[in-house]
Amino acid sequence: MNGRLDVVGLGPGGPGQVTGEAQAAIAAASDLFGYAPYLARLALAPGQVAHASDNREELARARAALALAAGGRRVAVVSGGDPGVFAMAAAVCEAIEAGPAAWRRLELAVVPGVTAMLAVAARCGAPLGHDFCALSLSDNLKPWETVEARLRAAAAAGFVIALYNPVSRARPWQLGRAFELLRETLPPETAVVFGRAAGRPDERIVVATLAEAGPAMADMATCVIVGSAATRTVGREGLPPLVYTPRFAASPAR
Repeated sequence: MNGRLDVVGLGPGGPGQVTGEAQAAIAAASDLFGYAPYLARLALAPGQVAHASDNREELARARAALALAAGGRRVAVVSGGDPGVFAMAAAVCEAIEAGPAAWRRLELAVVPGVTAMLAVAARCGAPLGHDFCALSLSDNLKPWETVEARLRAAAAAGFVIALYNPVSRARPWQLGRAFELLRETLPPETAVVFGRAAGRPDERIVVATLAEAGPAMADMATCVIVGSAATRTVGREGLPPLVYTPRFAASPAR
């Protein structure tokens, strides 16, 4: 039997946000690898085996999944959101590049999912309606100096910025520092959206200004979207505000 590996995105958490393609890949798998809370979302069928591991064991997880697939199993590696956005698809590719030749011959599919910034943006309007970028505030895999340089460049270029991994117990200060850097370039009234657990029962969406924004408004389950100077907030009586970035941009002054 030929093995196969699917790298599957489960979306931000709500069952309605899991794609049909992802559901099919999960149902077809004999073995499923992933961070334990992501595997806990799945209702496994009889005979399916879950291989749970810690969130900081991505490469080890990828190698174990590839080794099992190379032995003829149908394996799925699951990620929250989209597997190609700060998630397991890159770890699997890295493991294949450095691993044995047999891993390069495996049938491999990356199954996309709804990533957190899309789910959060949909809840509040269209903050990603024009040019945007996504940055991880974690410095586990890159120096913090690189994070700061990219934040400054993105703000100066006029991008809306989606911030992943904003805070953790080990990194309680970095989101506050990020807001300090962004305030050097962006006006205080710039919209900031804090989207926690979008699509799940404990969802919380908060719209603030950059002047009001603080690190206590987020946790590790939060995706933070910082608008550009062009992003607008539309108040609605009795309803949450709409946040959107117009689809047009003014020509630069000459």
